[in-house]
Amino acid sequence: QVQLVESGGGLVQAGGSLRLSCAASGRIVSSLPMGWFRQAPGKEREYVAAIAYTQLTTNYADSVKGRFTISRDNAKNTVYLRMNDLKPEDTAVYYCAAKNRGASTWSYWGQGTQVTVSP
Repeated sequence: QVQLVESGGGLVQAGGSLRLSCAASGRIVSSLPMGWFRQAPGKEREYVAAIAYTQLTTNYADSVKGRFTISRDNAKNTVYLRMNDLKPEDTAVYYCAAKNRGASTWSYWGQGTQVTVSP
């Protein structure tokens, strides 16, 4: 089993920055692909970014490309999402996720952290 705990959410003005953290435990998560998703009120959860266990490969949704950066510190079993130039449309609950290597579905989820961007 993998336990994921997000932190770092909050209220920020448009144009501001936040860094989300996801602390993982329960397994050797350094070997697992990790990702961030978000869900805005009344909308389905959407993919934001992912990082391979090797840390060499990252991927982003078009809506955040160039503004968000995903990274990981395997020694700390932690994944980060640095969010710059935040926009009101980035307002959502942000979820950390992990999946088994080679799997197509994300099996492990955190409880989420709220990010609110005011105009």
